[in-house]
Amino acid sequence: MPAGVDAPVFAEPWQAEAFAMTVALHDKGLFSWSEWADALSAEVKKPGAASDGHDYYEHWLAALEKLLSAKGVAGKSDVDTLAAAWERAAHATPHGKPILLENDPSRTEGRGGPTG
Repeated sequence: MPAGVDAPVFAEPWQAEAFAMTVALHDKGLFSWSEWADALSAEVKKPGAASDGHDYYEHWLAALEKLLSAKGVAGKSDVDTLAAAWERAAHATPHGKPILLENDPSRTEGRGGPTG
């Protein structure tokens, strides 16, 4: 990287998406910034957190998931089920094609999609 150019804020697209979801959910009034700061702080202070902060957005995501669960928006099992479906869809998607949840080979037609 050329001198004087800062590294990107987000190393991976999912980090930007997690950030954007957090801001959008706050804007909708789901939680206050102090609630968010407390949730994130609790995750970052857990034993095993990287001293160099390279796992910061993993803690960010864990804090968001716990806050959504605490607010009754999405329980851990809901998040885990959806994450597993996306993982299966990713493995079933040919290289170079967009990953779509519909590509999950375990998905039952009529369940959970816009047509279901």
